[in-house]
Amino acid sequence: MLLLGFLLGLAVGIGFWIWQQVQLNRYLERVLQPLNSRTAKVKTPLLPRLRQEIAIIKQQGQDLQQSLQIYQDVLDFAPVGYLQVDEENQLLWCNQQARKLLYLQRWQPGQVRLLLELVRSYELDRLIEQTRDEQVAKNKEWMFHPSCDNPAEMPTIKSLALRAASLPLPNGQVGVFLENRQPMQDMNQVRERSFSDLAHELRTPLTSIRLVVETLQNRLEPPLNRWVDRLMQEVDRLINLVQSWLELTQMETSLAAQLQTESVEVRSLIFSVWETLEPLAQRQNLSLAYSGPESLWIKADSAKIYQVFLNLLDNSIKYSPPAADIQIQTKILQPSAHQGGEINSSVLEINLIDSGAGFAPEDLPHIFERFYRGDKARTHSPLPANSPVESIVGNGLGLAIVRQIVLAHGGSIKAMNHPQTGGAWMQLQFPQVMANSQSQDYS
Repeated sequence: MLLLGFLLGLAVGIGFWIWQQVQLNRYLERVLQPLNSRTAKVKTPLLPRLRQEIAIIKQQGQDLQQSLQIYQDVLDFAPVGYLQVDEENQLLWCNQQARKLLYLQRWQPGQVRLLLELVRSYELDRLIEQTRDEQVAKNKEWMFHPSCDNPAEMPTIKSLALRAASLPLPNGQVGVFLENRQPMQDMNQVRERSFSDLAHELRTPLTSIRLVVETLQNRLEPPLNRWVDRLMQEVDRLINLVQSWLELTQMETSLAAQLQTESVEVRSLIFSVWETLEPLAQRQNLSLAYSGPESLWIKADSAKIYQVFLNLLDNSIKYSPPAADIQIQTKILQPSAHQGGEINSSVLEINLIDSGAGFAPEDLPHIFERFYRGDKARTHSPLPANSPVESIVGNGLGLAIVRQIVLAHGGSIKAMNHPQTGGAWMQLQFPQVMANSQSQDYS
């Protein structure tokens, strides 16, 4: 009886153990099913198959870690700087070039510190915040002035012109690529200084040549004097070129500080320029069509703004077909609120439109570059010697000077082709509008 009870209990225990094993196998089958779908279906016992899956996952992790290390080594060796911050603007990692550009001697790999504590740059911090908030890539250029805790190292630390390109990353992180623009700026300054010195040296011999040509003009009779007249035109063109180059160089260095600003009434100034150029316009029966407020006052240097419209209207007259209108449309753009609650002041927009051939599409990005001469249909030619208006000889610097003057006043200028007339369309914007009245039309 005892033996029968023992055997019965043993059978129950063995049955329960077998039931547990079956349940365990079913559970593991469900757990491993996603892994099995990505691997070869090999009929193997359960535990060896589990070890095989774990080994595959471990190898995949090692491969990913190796790839990550390769990408990090490539970034560390790159000639451009790279840094990455988390959602709280803490520096997670940066390469050697970024440490060099930003003077990050206090940061060591593996440290997580607030970027603003390491790099005192409001521009960089603001760029990262905007990239994170708007979730779009951004670009920015600024002059970076490094800070230094050791006074002895201050003479060796120099400010740098940096260009940054930022991009949003997952989990609020932001990556920033940094480019050192200082060598390019230094090279440009050396080039500008060399050209300026050359222009200064050319002024004296050109003036002497012109005096000789003037002497010959009074002593030669026709038809020989026409060669001297042609020589005089070329000498004047060279003198204007040298003068324009010196003027442009001076504008780029210190024009904003040299502006003699006053209250300027724009409409009256435009019509004053038109009166100067009207003898040229009458040859082609051209007229000026003005539309906009009667009284427009801005804070500006009247002589410089006069030069802007003299150059632009001269171009429009030269390239307009006979009996056409040159349109000038003015309007005031009302203040608008920006992010952060800041409100812009009113802006004066001036649109100057002609009916000429316009600009070639490939020329538009280069219109304001020095010495750029695009379509031959839009090149200047000197006026006859008996012209009542002084010739503005084309030298490829006129629009570059115009742009520099507008920028010095805090404004902007853009070149386009007008969709209706097909001609050139110059759009200027000036800040600091002081007053305006009701809109009227004049033609």
